Amino acid sequence: MILTINTHAALDRVIFIERFEAGTVMRGSRSLDCVGGKGLDAAVVLSALGAPHLALSFIAGKTGELLVQALERYGVQHELLWVAGDTRTAHVIVETACHRHSHVMTPGYQVSEADCAEFLLRVAAYAPQAEWLILGGSLPPSAPPDFYAQVIEAGATGGARVLIDCPVEPLLRALAARPDIVKMNREEFSQTFGIDCPGLAELAGPGRALTQDYAGGGEGIANLVITGGAEGILALTEQGVFLASGPRLEAINAAGAGDAVSAGLAYRLALGDAWDEALRWAIAASAAVVLTEGTAECYLKDIQRIYPLAVVQRLD
Repeated sequence: MILTINTHAALDRVIFIERFEAGTVMRGSRSLDCVGGKGLDAAVVLSALGAPHLALSFIAGKTGELLVQALERYGVQHELLWVAGDTRTAHVIVETACHRHSHVMTPGYQVSEADCAEFLLRVAAYAPQAEWLILGGSLPPSAPPDFYAQVIEAGATGGARVLIDCPVEPLLRALAARPDIVKMNREEFSQTFGIDCPGLAELAGPGRALTQDYAGGGEGIANLVITGGAEGILALTEQGVFLASGPRLEAINAAGAGDAVSAGLAYRLALGDAWDEALRWAIAASAAVVLTEGTAECYLKDIQRIYPLAVVQRLD
């Protein structure tokens, strides 16, 4: 079983327009409500893959009730901790003329010290049944910045491996708990470590310093995965350095594609795949997401169709 951890839930309200034009009235052609929040998005993909999973999340209010409906529509197995306030709404603006999307977020709930303590108890209860924990997304504003580190420690007794997908301070605090995989996109990597390069492959050099620090016993990174959209996925792993890419596709809605990478990697590594093979599945799942209108929505038939087209190069 894969346990996905989501602390900052969102309802994604996807609105399709032709093109964003500031200062004008823009009329959407259609809209739909979808699952939001990295941990919950990963669970949507795991459900599509047929992977045993459980999504654990805070949730709140009337918007939370709509989010539950979306989770159930996708067959996501979930354990939700209801808190005061309301769940945030992420307005996902999809511009059909240029195949890009933007997010406009509303504020969400606050969590108390007691809420956080109960959440950690639930992590500790479910972690022994899990092979992987996927931790993803921002923290609620009132959560302590080391909360992901606490989550990793709460799940440690079960022996599950950990993939974390978040940037800046919550990640840096979590490194002391030594997660197995750190995954982020290029922008988040730059925000967190102050490093950027013209191309995704060129980040391999700076990334090696982080993984070498871990190997030397420091608070570095065991396995580092950086996603670069159409450039693919750079993975610095204990089995080598890889650059994975897939076919060029015309995106309908790319929201959630990065979360599909987390789901694909954890699932296939849990099955015993080597890193190069797991990356092929991650590429296929991510590509399948961009072909649908819903956030993180994908279909197994599309994943299986794209999988043979994934290419993994070894860089070391």
